[in-house]
Amino acid sequence: MKRLQFDLDYLKSSLVALLNIASPSGYSDQIVHFVGETLEELGVPFDVTRRGAIRATLPGQKKKSDRAIAVHLDTLGAMISDLKPNGRLSISPIGHWSSRFAEGTRVTVFSEKRPLRGTVLPLKASGHAYDNEIDYQPVTWEQLEIRIDEKCNDLSQLAAIGIEIGDFVAFDSTPEITENGFINARHLDDKAGVAILLTVIKSIQEKRIKLPLECHFYFTIFEEVGLGASSGLFSDISEMVVIDHAPLAPDQNCSEFGTTICMKDQTGPYDYHLNKKLVTICRDNKIEHTRDVYRYYKSDSASVIEAGNDTRTALIGFGVDGSHGYERVHIDSLEATARLLYLYIQSKPTFLRDEKEIASLEGFPHQPSRKTIQIKT
Repeated sequence: MKRLQFDLDYLKSSLVALLNIASPSGYSDQIVHFVGETLEELGVPFDVTRRGAIRATLPGQKKKSDRAIAVHLDTLGAMISDLKPNGRLSISPIGHWSSRFAEGTRVTVFSEKRPLRGTVLPLKASGHAYDNEIDYQPVTWEQLEIRIDEKCNDLSQLAAIGIEIGDFVAFDSTPEITENGFINARHLDDKAGVAILLTVIKSIQEKRIKLPLECHFYFTIFEEVGLGASSGLFSDISEMVVIDHAPLAPDQNCSEFGTTICMKDQTGPYDYHLNKKLVTICRDNKIEHTRDVYRYYKSDSASVIEAGNDTRTALIGFGVDGSHGYERVHIDSLEATARLLYLYIQSKPTFLRDEKEIASLEGFPHQPSRKTIQIKT
């Protein structure tokens, strides 16, 4: 089969644009507008929920059973938790990540008056001042502070420039793409997934592909705090695939240059039959892939199921090294994930029976069963 060709320049340019838009959970309006305007350019109709999740839709030939693809627009970040007498700022993390990856980072503090630039520093930041004490500081958020780039040395000056407790803090993504295809940045989780989905939608629209099922594209905004897809989905969605990162580590089975199908994460196993279908698509189309189990991981699938939706779910991922820190991905992994997603969207329903929320046993699938051995007594 001829290898699927995607506009990888579009994927990379979209990714860089997304990475340069601040969107910590709770402060995502700007990126919602950007993705909405991009969908308008691609000719895809969409709606926006009260809080800002985007539901876009491409029509399908079959009306009774829909499928969905989910990605999240929000990232890790922080919030101002205290104004310090020395004019510095204490911070509390948004999302789960280590404070060691915040040290030394350039940030933007979104005060009510105007955005302000600054740097996250440990409380003892200078070896010339503290000698080797700088090497023994605990790795905690309580050991960090923001140094604002303003003439600001006390509480009155902080008040004058308009900084308040509860102001959002966005960490610079600092993207860099090497000539050999590596992409380094913060927040590849999950802006690389968003770029993949936009690239696949672009290809479908340009080729005027008729989809077998109506397909909804759901861009969530609170995934990093565990609430991403808990509301806003249509009730007739029978199956949903989530695109997110696949964490690389010595004891993981993710691929840095292919796509990964997650069989289970900390909330439990993904749908047996939908996973089998995704693996089969990879095998039949020679898409580099691996299967893996994630021990410390939740995705938008968890919030869908926990909200009470009876939907088959699966998770596919692009291999990310250093997740929730200084992340790295390779373009080959993004392309492999795009190929799998592109073919899945065009596939037939996993089960025709799933068009009904409740039905009889007829048509319900089987899983392989063990042979029983009768013991004579």
